[in-house]
This record gives sequence, C-alpha cells and structure tokens, in this order.
Amino acid sequence: MPSWLPSISYGAPNPGGYWDPVTSTINWCEEDYYATPYAAEIVNTLTNLLFMYLAFFGIQSCRKHGHDTIFLVSFVGYLLVGTGSFLFHATLKYPMQLVDELSMIYTTCLMCYATFSYSRSRLFSFCLALFLISLAIFITLYYHYLQDPAFHQNADALLTAIVLLRAMYVMEFRLRPSLKQSEHVYRLREGRSMTSSEKEVSRGLDERDRKILGTMWTMIACGLGVFLGGFYIWHLDNEYCLHLREWRREVGIPWGFLLEGHGWWHLMTGTGAYFYITWGIWLRHCLNGRQEEYDLSWPRVFSLPEVVRTNKVAIGEIKHDASKKKI
Repeated sequence: MPSWLPSISYGAPNPGGYWDPVTSTINWCEEDYYATPYAAEIVNTLTNLLFMYLAFFGIQSCRKHGHDTIFLVSFVGYLLVGTGSFLFHATLKYPMQLVDELSMIYTTCLMCYATFSYSRSRLFSFCLALFLISLAIFITLYYHYLQDPAFHQNADALLTAIVLLRAMYVMEFRLRPSLKQSEHVYRLREGRSMTSSEKEVSRGLDERDRKILGTMWTMIACGLGVFLGGFYIWHLDNEYCLHLREWRREVGIPWGFLLEGHGWWHLMTGTGAYFYITWGIWLRHCLNGRQEEYDLSWPRVFSLPEVVRTNKVAIGEIKHDASKKKI
C-alpha cells in the first residue's frame, strides 16, 4: 500500500482492557484493545450499529404501514442480534457471545414460523410453534454443552436455507400466472368459465404479478448476493488473518479498518437480512391478494427497500364491499 497515505499508527494491543479477561470461545482477526480500552474490537463493535438502525427502521415501518405482527417481532429479534453482537465484540464475554449467536437462531425460527404457518390451520400452526420452540431450546442447550461455534454456524445456515427455499417455492407457485392456473381455479370455485371481460381483467392481474415477481427476484438476488459476499469476505478474514494484520499496520488507521473482514461481514449480512425480512413482508401481502394496497418502495438498487401502504384499495376488499351492497 502507498506509504504517502495520511494515517495514524496502530497502537500495541492492550493486554489490560476494561472487559478482561476474554471468556468467549472464539476471537476474531481484529486485534484486541488497540484503539480504546473500552471496546475489545472497535470495528467489529461499531459495524453493528447498522443492524440497530435497520431494525429500528423496520420496526417503525411495520407500525406505520400495518404489517403482520410476526414481522414486527422478527425485526425486534433482528435488533437483538445487532445489540448482542455489539456487546459481544465490545467485551468478548461468553454470555454476550450467547446473546449474539443464539438470537440469530431465534430470529430465523420466527421467520420459519411466518413462512410455514401461512394459510395453515390453527392446529398446524400450534404444532409448528411447539416444534420450533423445542428446536430452539435444543440448539441452545446443545450449543452451550459443546461450546463449538461451528455447530451454531451450521445450524443457523441450515435453518436459513430451509426458510429461504420454502419462501421461494411459495412465491413461485402462488404468484406465477403459469403455475397458479387462474382460469382453472376460477372455474372450480365459481362453477363456470370466465367471461371475456373477466379474462381481460385476469390477464391484467397476471401481468401485474409477473412484474412483481421480476422485482422480487431482483430483490432476492441483491440480498442474497450481499449476504454471500459478506460470508466470503469473512472466510478470507479467517484464512489470511496474519497477512491482514500486517497490512493493517502498514497502512495505519483509518485505512486498516477497510481490511477488517468481520466488520464487512456485519455490514453485508445485516443488509442481506433486512432485504430478506422486507421481501417476506411484501410476499405475505401479495399472497393475501393485497398487491393494490401495498407496494415496494425501492427507487434504486443501492437504496433501502420498504413495503409501504398505498392509497389504493385491495381487490379483495372491493369484491367484499360489492357483495355487501348486493345483500
């Protein structure tokens, strides 16, 4: 790296930090207490502020636009993940490590419930909730027994993959016009075929849903790409830690902060997780037939998407009001 960059030299790691001794079962590539005695890993600590900001933004959006409660609770769990990670990297204490890592499991279980309980019976939803609570308790106790971070990472990755694939499947088979067979379903429900005007309306709705699906897949690609990119950078951070530490000291502060791979992991996975929850909110409204009542506000790829209530009325509500007037 060029030696002419204005920088501050890294200080020696402080063996007597405020939160010593370290009791966590894992430590990261960022050196401990080199910037301040009050935060063991300053970059890994502060990058969690993005989690907190996005969580508060999501909570406010859920309250403002009337999204389902399960997503409000998911954003609260998302806030707990960011807060736990902030405290963990600041202190490197084992209890804070558990708050950080296990809250990821609990939040993923919430999204699992939101995905698999949709349009199912109360009995199924109750049994699913009981199963997920039992699974979360099992993972908590077994992880505390093993104290092996690899177990937590694999469990969280597996749960996330299951939920993501299930949501993609539901999205395609419930919204894709060529798969949901609108006219066939209509004939079974109404006992007759569509009229020409009804077919025209149906084609318009199908075109709307195709556009929504295209935007959804773009959103999934962006969120998943950012998430996986963060995972790859984290892998490089673990693999080349010694070299990275040398390079950081060569370039000094603040340029060395750009080489903190775990900090990038926080920024990128936090963004990817926000995209995923927001997509789940939009998908739920679309599955409920409320495409006209809610819309995705996402003016640019590099901006934050938000599901917002529009001034339009859902088609389902129009039909309901019309039937009430006939009665």
